[in-house]
Amino acid sequence: MLLVPTRLAPSPIHGLGVFAAAPIARGTPVWRFASGLDMAFAPNIVEGLPEHVRTFFAHYGYLDRNVGRIVLCFDDARFVNHSDRPNVATDYAQDRYGLDVALRDIAAGEELTMDYAGFEESAGRGF
Repeated sequence: MLLVPTRLAPSPIHGLGVFAAAPIARGTPVWRFASGLDMAFAPNIVEGLPEHVRTFFAHYGYLDRNVGRIVLCFDDARFVNHSDRPNVATDYAQDRYGLDVALRDIAAGEELTMDYAGFEESAGRGF
């Protein structure tokens, strides 16, 4: 669940992106897995699903390297785009699903980005 105010808007990186609606200070928690809202599935759930549902999981979910489960965010966090120079990163020392924190001060209107390799088991998302 996103812990900071954001808005969804067109992204210069890819399609839609998540943008800060207010300034975010370095070290601020940005996202945390919220049981009952966010969902975690065994990776084998995608076997036997219709192709369009598997495509949805592959695009909006990720295989979390720490818990070995496919995570699907209930809110706009699923639209956070990848960057090789991210402004948000996952800290597994604070939560088994990771606590995403701001790596630096983020200005209002700036897109939130993450390096998918920091939390995703497979960048290819083949599950």
